[in-house]
Amino acid sequence: MTKFWKYDFDIAKYTKAIEANPDNYGAYSNRGIAYQKKGQYSLSLADFTKAIELNPDFDMAYINRGNAYQEIGEYDLSITDFNKAIELNPQNGMAYNNRGFTFILMGKHDEAERDIKKSLELSPNNIYTLNSMAELYAAKNDSAEACRWLKKAIEKGYNNWSYIKTSKTYDNIRNSPCFMEIISKQSL
Repeated sequence: MTKFWKYDFDIAKYTKAIEANPDNYGAYSNRGIAYQKKGQYSLSLADFTKAIELNPDFDMAYINRGNAYQEIGEYDLSITDFNKAIELNPQNGMAYNNRGFTFILMGKHDEAERDIKKSLELSPNNIYTLNSMAELYAAKNDSAEACRWLKKAIEKGYNNWSYIKTSKTYDNIRNSPCFMEIISKQSL
């Protein structure tokens, strides 16, 4: 069994839901997430686009498609989708966080900080946003602040150690004493 078996199951389940109701925009979006997790970006983008065609006010489909664009390096298209999600639902902290993370990848740190702070304002204990703030400071080469935010994220429950250990966003601080201390505590 490959590591993608669960996503294959999800794809089959949502395909059946779409066959039963071709206007089920949620099923398209959910199947798109499964395709994305398998790295099948053209299929995921097609499903997110179909979900948007069926329900142009579905902010989560824009976020999902923005995430897929982000993963393939299409940052401008990603920003466009996050902008639309924010326009549709200005209280969706995930849209701000994900747009902020895209800005980090683009090297636009001021824009990233503005968005991540807005996401924290909407949801102060969101572990993914706390981690994004850590990644922002890592990108700015501020290891002390990056570690402070990363510790907050971990204290609140963030535990994606594989991501922390391998994400390029932490490369600038990977050899800093505070980062190495955080990593070493995980392996205890």
